[in-house]
Amino acid sequence: MRVPLPERVRPRRLDEVVGQDELVRRLKRMVREKAPASMILWGPPGTGKTTVARVLAEELGLPFVHLSAVEAGVKEIKALAERARKEGPILLFFDEIHRLNKAQQDYLLPHVEQGHLVLIGATTENPSFSIIPALRSRARVYLLRPLEKEAIRALLDRALGHPEGLPGVSAEEAALDLLAEAAAGDARRALLALELAAELGGGRVTLEAAKEALGRENLLMDRGGDAFYDLISALHKSVRGSHADAALYYLARMLEGGADPLYVARRLVRMAVEDVGLADPLALRVALAAKEAYQFLGSPEGELALAEATLYLALAPKSNAVYRAYSEAVRAVRAHPAAPVPLHLRNAPTALMKRLGYGQGYAYYHDDPEGSFAQAYLPAALADARFYQPGEEGWEKRAKERLTELRRRFAEARRRARTR
Repeated sequence: MRVPLPERVRPRRLDEVVGQDELVRRLKRMVREKAPASMILWGPPGTGKTTVARVLAEELGLPFVHLSAVEAGVKEIKALAERARKEGPILLFFDEIHRLNKAQQDYLLPHVEQGHLVLIGATTENPSFSIIPALRSRARVYLLRPLEKEAIRALLDRALGHPEGLPGVSAEEAALDLLAEAAAGDARRALLALELAAELGGGRVTLEAAKEALGRENLLMDRGGDAFYDLISALHKSVRGSHADAALYYLARMLEGGADPLYVARRLVRMAVEDVGLADPLALRVALAAKEAYQFLGSPEGELALAEATLYLALAPKSNAVYRAYSEAVRAVRAHPAAPVPLHLRNAPTALMKRLGYGQGYAYYHDDPEGSFAQAYLPAALADARFYQPGEEGWEKRAKERLTELRRRFAEARRRARTR
């Protein structure tokens, strides 16, 4: 079985690592000072995490062991630690380290502290949430960013001239530029596409062969990973910012990249209530209708309903007053979790409750609007609370006028009641 191109042309020295200049400078200093340190490499796929670990082990002269958190656990860590105690420090590259549970990370910690294991953890997830603080504090965290197009292009050129790469294969400049652009910062993706394009083009990487090799691989959306959440965040913020074109672009990125359309629909409903709110009460109905339309039509026709809802939400007037009001109400509940409901608002289904004053003095609005306005509705501890503060956009501007008038009438009715 032939070794894939990315593995055949993998850098063997730090000087050959491209696109991560600041990290390489720090690692060279570590090698010069012969002071290996544990670290967490955080970044999207294809940015060189495995390569950096392998090269660093080679230049430090340390044994290299590659474990995957998907398959390895305490048993493997224990065996490796025993070996390190006998033979000396080992550079342990733990791929997908965010998948280790807390107990496994706790077990790894003392071996890292004692220097038996020089840990290089690779993760596509934010270490702040996936790595325990004790382990994180003993390992430097380095952020690896997606490679720039120029760095990817340099890797493609190197692969074509590498003795173990694709010797004898020629390539059109336009094809290499396309591969570098479509890789979206992922070196592995670019190199795999290059190898496939060479096969499809019969030893020549043409523009058409590159397009065929890429297929849908130029869509960066790692479901469940940071890239996925970056896209949904961009969609949400574009809708909130009323940028219809950007919102539509990120919607298409997600759907074409394989996101669950119903997940996207649920997020659109969230945007309708959080960012549009009562500035346009129809927004929620449009978002819910888009979800139902997708369920009824399926793909690909249903995507148009999601696109329509996205554009509607982006163009709608915006208000987060409902979101803020509910958040304030929740805070009030937590501050006053048992504030007694005023007696006149309580139901009185039994004679005992009536004798205790339940429901006594309640003013029914349709019979006594003035009395209804004068009575208290909130618990005494929250008598002056104001949760909902409408904005100035869309329908909510009218709501603000109505609420201002109602609050004026409440205050006036209470004032008159006190002077009787």
